[in-house]
Amino acid sequence: MTRRVVRVFVRGLVQGVGFRAFAAREAERRGLDGYVRNRADGRVEALAAGPVAEIEDFLAALRRGPRAGRVDELLVEEAAADDPGADGFVVAPTR
Repeated sequence: MTRRVVRVFVRGLVQGVGFRAFAAREAERRGLDGYVRNRADGRVEALAAGPVAEIEDFLAALRRGPRAGRVDELLVEEAAADDPGADGFVVAPTR
C-alpha cells in the first residue's frame, strides 16, 4: 500500500458552517489519520495521511464541502510522511 500525506488549505465560506465536522467524518469514513482545524485567517487547514486512493476521494469531498459552505479554493501540498502525529482523525484547536 502506498501512503500519501497531504496538507490542505481551504478558502471560502468554510468557518461556521460545519466544515471541520464534515471533513472529520469524510476522513474517518476513509480510515485516514490527521487533523482538521480553523485558521485565524479564515481558512480551514487539514492534514491527512492514508492510502493514495482514499486521499484522492477525501480531496474530492473537501472540494465539494458541506451544503452550508462554499469552497472557493483548495490548495494541496505534499507533506512529510511523519506529519500526522495522530492515530485517527481529530478536530484540532484553531491556529
